[in-house]
Amino acid sequence: MSQQRALILFAHGARAASWAAPFERLRDLTQARQPGVRVVLAFLELMQPRLPEVTAALIADGVSDITVVPVFLGQGGHVLRDLPLMVDELRAAHPQAAITVVEAAGENEAVLNALSDYCVNALGHPSPD
Repeated sequence: MSQQRALILFAHGARAASWAAPFERLRDLTQARQPGVRVVLAFLELMQPRLPEVTAALIADGVSDITVVPVFLGQGGHVLRDLPLMVDELRAAHPQAAITVVEAAGENEAVLNALSDYCVNALGHPSPD
């Protein structure tokens, strides 16, 4: 039986395959914390899988409730313009599914506090030089 809910971690993508490693770790950590939800990665460009293909595959597998988390530090053009257009197209193509988009990860107070903690803690570590 397939899971009815999914969480798509949506990232930009890059030419270097190694760039995806932290996002894969984030996916795995999130999946471990939410075993009843499918957690998958999707990319805007330069990497696969892309958001439309991931969404279509999830819906074909019986997922009816999808939350998209833009794993971007800020709300630049991709989050403000490109993502809403893509999601509008996905909603039109898949009206049977509920697709929700939340704020960019870097706009979330808890994420900013965690990054600030990391930056402050960096002061206690010797320089690599």
